[in-house]
Amino acid sequence: MNISSRFSVAIHILSILEVNKTGTNTSDFIASSVNTNPVVIRRITGMLSKAGLVEVKPGVPGAKLAKDPSDITLLDIYNAVNVVEENGLFGVHDSPNPDCTVGRNIQGVIVPLFTSAQKAMENVLAAVKLQDIIQDIEVLEM
Repeated sequence: MNISSRFSVAIHILSILEVNKTGTNTSDFIASSVNTNPVVIRRITGMLSKAGLVEVKPGVPGAKLAKDPSDITLLDIYNAVNVVEENGLFGVHDSPNPDCTVGRNIQGVIVPLFTSAQKAMENVLAAVKLQDIIQDIEVLEM
């Protein structure tokens, strides 16, 4: 099991909007880069728009970034596409056996660890800007 691919697709969408900012970034164009259906792109772009990261105008083809790439963190993107709920990255099984020593105590032991691990990951995402991703793409393209 892994985290939804919406996060990586959202980073891809935002990166292409910046790299191709002088072009028309339709859902068909972006979908061809992501290699997915344009409906997926429109759905995720809608989430990014709602979060204030993308500008789209009804009836006008294309989208563009609503902010400078240096003002968008990976955590902003992660939160925009609802990858997981707060403190919900790691699921915990329901109803362990209360008559068992482990079952009675496992959640109290692992939930704080899971919360700490999720916070650490979010701190890493908060430290990386979309601009960093775009620069890394440009370096690889050289």
